[in-house]
Formats: sequence, C-alpha cells, structure tokens
Amino acid sequence: MSTSTPAPPLAPASRVAWTALTAVAPLVWGTTYLVTTHLLPPGHPLFAALMRSLPAGLLALLLSRRLPTGAWWWKSAVLGVLNMGAFFPLLFLAAQHLPGGVAATFGAVQPIVVAFLAVGILHERLSAWRVAWGVVGVLGVALVVLGPDAGLDPLGVVAGLAGAASMSAGVVLTKRWGRPEGVGAVGLAGWQLTAAGLVLLVPALVIDGVPAGIDAPAVGGYLWLGLIGGLLTYSFWFAGIRRLPVTATALLGLLSPLVAAVLGAAVAGEALTLIQLAGFALALTALVAGQLPPRKRNP
Repeated sequence: MSTSTPAPPLAPASRVAWTALTAVAPLVWGTTYLVTTHLLPPGHPLFAALMRSLPAGLLALLLSRRLPTGAWWWKSAVLGVLNMGAFFPLLFLAAQHLPGGVAATFGAVQPIVVAFLAVGILHERLSAWRVAWGVVGVLGVALVVLGPDAGLDPLGVVAGLAGAASMSAGVVLTKRWGRPEGVGAVGLAGWQLTAAGLVLLVPALVIDGVPAGIDAPAVGGYLWLGLIGGLLTYSFWFAGIRRLPVTATALLGLLSPLVAAVLGAAVAGEALTLIQLAGFALALTALVAGQLPPRKRNP
C-alpha cells in the first residue's frame, strides 16, 4: 500500500517561489463570483459545481494514469467532499443569495478556522501571530467589499459559513495526510475532483437538472471554472499545502475576495474609494505578515 511522504524543508528562496505559485490558486478563484453571476445560468449551483469538478477530475485521471489504492480510496472521497463536493455548491449558493462583498467576507474567515483546526488535527501550537493577522485580514476584506447595501440573506449566510468550514477542514486534512509516494499534485487533484463530481452527480441532475440556457458564454464559464479554476489551481494549491505551513497557506486565500472586488469594480466602471484602498492595504499586509514566522522570544 502506498504511504504518504512529507515534503523536504524549504530554503527561504524556495519558500518564496512556492508561496508565489500557490497564490495563483486564490487569485484565479477570485474570478468565480464574476463568472457565476455573469456567464452561468442562474439558479443551478449543484450543476455548476458538478461541471467544475467531474470533467476536470476525469481529465486529471487520464493525465496521471493513477488510481487511489488502499486507504486513499476513502481519504480521496473525504477530501473531495470537503474541498470541492460540499464547498463548490455552498460557494455558488452563497454567491447567488448574498452580495459579493458579504460572501467574500465570510470566506475570508478561513485562515482563522484553519489555525484552530490545526491545533486539534495536526497537533500544532496555536499561532496567535497568524490568528491575529487572520483577524486583520478579515477586517481588511470587509473594508474592501462591504457596502451600505450589504444584505444578510439567512440561506446565504449559512452557505457562506459552512463553505468556509468545509474548505478549512479539507486544507488541514490535506496537510495531515499528504499524498502517496509517486503521486503528483495533478493526480491528487484528479482523485478529489472525480470523487466530488461523483458525489454531486445525482443531486445535481435530480435537484437542479440541466439548465435550459447553456449558451456559448456559459460553456466558456464552465471550462474556465473546471480546467483553470479547478484542475490547474488545485494542483498548485495541493502542492503548496504540502510544502508550506498550513495557516500561512490559508492566509493566501485573502487574495480571492480582493480579486473579486477589483473585477467587480472594473465591470461596474467604478473607482475604489479611499476606505477600500485602506482595506486592500490591511489585507495585503496581513497576507504578507502571516507568511513570516513569529519572532521567537529569548528566555
């Protein structure tokens, strides 16, 4: 049976490079809200989640030519549900029931949740340094994306919080379990995307059904979310989680709502206000500072 292998320690320059590569994932995920609201047929969150996961997962299986073995059958299913199978529909549901800013703010709490889960699952000491910067990051994101018309639809609130909790648990368990020897990040992403797609297949077809208005923009949106926002970015993300501290990696997720805010302002033709710019500065400061190890106190 394949065993999980830990990643070797990183030199400072390598850590910077891996951080930059891993950051590509939340940068691309920041386009999800815009694609969902402007390209995809409304009212089909389960079908959108299915199209983001199953085709990309099957493609990854063809590319990697590896199937799970032993315990990795159930581990892939658990990770696939947490990282994608539950997270994707909750994300689409929150995006359709909340203003983009409110949904993004709920998603920004993920680094704080990850920090606490790492204590119980990874047996790490609670990093007050990174929790504090996680709080600063949430405040920064809130300044960027929350406006006076930010409403709180109960269904959207539950979906946003549940999605953040699901993704946080998936990140921490991905760190704990690593990946089997000889299996690359694309293979691991393929296992999880396929598992998520199979879990979503029946609910998506029974509850949502196939949307009637799948036009060329919708096809482009599904391809973007599946191939770029799914397979490519999750390969980067899982490779980064294996090599970087898990809470520091989760802080990179602050990039997603910031990108969503910039794209939303660009589409609406609006300039960012001074308060939003201050929020950007806070969030980016938290993101960068959270990558640094806390200073050790001399006894």
